[in-house]
Amino acid sequence: MTDFLKSVGLADVEYSEAHRWSIEKPEEFWSAVWDYCGVVGEKGTTVLRDGDRMPGAQWFPEARLNFAENLLKRRDDTEAIVFRSEKGIQTRLTREELFRLTACCAAALREAGIVPGDRVAAYLPNIPETVVIMLAAASIGAVFSSCSPDFGVQGVIDRFGQIEPKILFVTDGYWYNGKPITMSEKSSEVASLLSSVEKVIVVPFLGEVDEIDAAETWFDFMDRHEGTTSIDFEPLPFNHPLFVMYSSGTTGIPKCIVHGAGGTLLQLLKEHQLHCDIKPGDRLFFFTTCGWMMWNWLVTGLASGATAMLYDGFPLADEGKLLFDYIEQEQIKHFGVSAKFIDAIAKKGVSPTDTHDLSSLRTIFSTGSPLSPESFDYVYRHIKNDVLLASISGGTDIISAFVLGNPLLPVRRGEIQCRGLGMAVDVFNEHGQPVREEKGELVCTKPFPSMPVGFWNDAQGSKYRAAYFEKIPGIWVHGDYAEITKHNGLIIYGRSDATLNPGGVRIGTAEIYRQVELLSEVIESLVIGQEWENDTRIVLFVKLHPDIALDDSLKTRIKDAIRRNATPRHVPAVIVAVEDIPRTKSGKIVELAVRETVHNRPVKNLEALANPESLRYFANREELRVGDTGSGRV
Repeated sequence: MTDFLKSVGLADVEYSEAHRWSIEKPEEFWSAVWDYCGVVGEKGTTVLRDGDRMPGAQWFPEARLNFAENLLKRRDDTEAIVFRSEKGIQTRLTREELFRLTACCAAALREAGIVPGDRVAAYLPNIPETVVIMLAAASIGAVFSSCSPDFGVQGVIDRFGQIEPKILFVTDGYWYNGKPITMSEKSSEVASLLSSVEKVIVVPFLGEVDEIDAAETWFDFMDRHEGTTSIDFEPLPFNHPLFVMYSSGTTGIPKCIVHGAGGTLLQLLKEHQLHCDIKPGDRLFFFTTCGWMMWNWLVTGLASGATAMLYDGFPLADEGKLLFDYIEQEQIKHFGVSAKFIDAIAKKGVSPTDTHDLSSLRTIFSTGSPLSPESFDYVYRHIKNDVLLASISGGTDIISAFVLGNPLLPVRRGEIQCRGLGMAVDVFNEHGQPVREEKGELVCTKPFPSMPVGFWNDAQGSKYRAAYFEKIPGIWVHGDYAEITKHNGLIIYGRSDATLNPGGVRIGTAEIYRQVELLSEVIESLVIGQEWENDTRIVLFVKLHPDIALDDSLKTRIKDAIRRNATPRHVPAVIVAVEDIPRTKSGKIVELAVRETVHNRPVKNLEALANPESLRYFANREELRVGDTGSGRV
């Protein structure tokens, strides 16, 4: 970051001034990012056309580049990928080996008739072959899309069925929480239901490849091109479709979000090199499946010279210690997990600082949900006291972050450090006015390169505009309830559509979770607003440790903790114990699905949930048919 700011003549300025320059002079800024980060391609003379249109701005309209070429530009014997599974399976690929495997796969895809614009779909674990397939598809100009194998058949069809892939990669199974999960039946069914698919390739993980109908093995697919050593990278426009990502689908059929090659590359180069300080040879890890955008984020680290450290399996294996073994044994420098993972190992009493040598570790990333102030304390006391703890927030919608870490700024307990360079992020109140030290809607007021190219099958752009620009025309409304602090940091209070509104006062769900989950009896919680007597009342669901009962004493302690540390308005009217909390495939709790269940309304897409059976714990609860149990609200 320091070096970049020097290169653009801002050597001694405060970060806030650098950020202001980056959004006021977007042509200068993004052109400088292209040059500084060493993008391979033709930039052209125009950086931004129609910059006052949102949506509608055009970035680098004359540019030609290839995403895969930028990730594979180094060919040497340094490690590109290290893979470890929960079962202990380990693979290492040098940059030269990754290049050659990609060359073989690209040749095989071309032989299969894949041309620019065709869709290549992967229903695979987080293994090296998935990276190879993505790079090979991108080298041709095909559009890559992936789902993790924990998705059910309907969930995959809801996604891949919309984009009509020409070729499908599947697996025979994977390991999770000590058990082999066979996939042959599901993979066969998915392949049979996708009428657009002309070829099915099975990538073995459990060794049951023969059980998948009409499939060719990965080895046969690749072996015919084993001697291929070069790749014919297609030079493509900046906005050429690269990835199709999917919304969570908890409120209907998932939206197919199309991301362009240039915007994805440029944005993630900026994040990795400037905000994360990732340098060539650094080892970058993020716990993710191939169904979450953090997979795309992680593997794009190859473009900055990082080694992509992959893991597939249960993140809490060996009582939460396995991933810290990985850090120690492989000298990982940048380590990313969800906020829920940090909370879970804290509750387990794991203290890696006492059991592991984490001297290599320089940065810890956290995303997926707001990171509580107490989790900041836990990281610095029990993991490492001299890391950059970078809580980040953005989303699948932008395949990147709006707000994130910064190696030039202090880490403040409970806050995200800053708004990203080039991202005109603000917080608006209900009147559409920018506010500070006040909660409101997280918005972005100017275009940025990683905005979606559009949605699939949305030729007129009506669904795209409705998703982000309907609430405030010309302004991206992201759907987060947030605050810009006096330090220019950010606090995320939860999703706007899950914000509680008792008595007309907006309350972020994260404010309640923070207090409740400090109690040792509580494993996890979920809160909704229940429509009640022409108002909204707060209902709190708690998942307790197996030997704990939700008695009046515990209810009182929960309410007292919320009243004391938040406000009386945050205190729930009703507290209910449940056996499980529903979540998406990427681990995010789904307040909206619970709210619909409580109100006896249909949940539109159960396939989006990792554990849809848990919703039965929220239906027809006697506790929710009686009056206020004494919330203490004033």
